[in-house]
Amino acid sequence: MANLLLVVVGGGIGAGVRHLTNIGALRVFGPNYPWGTMVINIVGSFVMGLFVASLIRRGGSNELRLFVATGILGGFTTFSAFSLDFATLWERGATLPALAYGLASVIGAITALFVGLWLARSLP
Repeated sequence: MANLLLVVVGGGIGAGVRHLTNIGALRVFGPNYPWGTMVINIVGSFVMGLFVASLIRRGGSNELRLFVATGILGGFTTFSAFSLDFATLWERGATLPALAYGLASVIGAITALFVGLWLARSLP
C-alpha cells in the first residue's frame, strides 16, 4: 500500500507540472501547434534517462524509483516510460523487437484514438 501511495502522490505532482507546462507553452507559443506536449515528451524522456542511469549507478531504492519514475515522470508523461522501454530493448540488442514495439505503440495508439473518436461520434 505504501508503494501505491508513492506512485499516486508522485503522479499527482507530475500531472500538475504537465498542466502548468501546457499552460506556459500556450501562453508563449499559442494554440496552433502542440508545443507543450512535444516539450513534455522530450523533457520527460530526457529526465527519465538521467534518473534511471543515476539510480542504477548509485543503487537507489525501489521506493525512489516508484515515486520519481513511475509517479512523477509517469504523471508528467507516459512517453518517458515508452522511451525507456524502447531503449531497454535496443540496448539488449533486441533491435527488431524494439522497432516493432515503437512502431506498434505509436501507430496503435494513434489508430486507437481515431477508432475511439469514430465510435463516440457514431453512437446516438
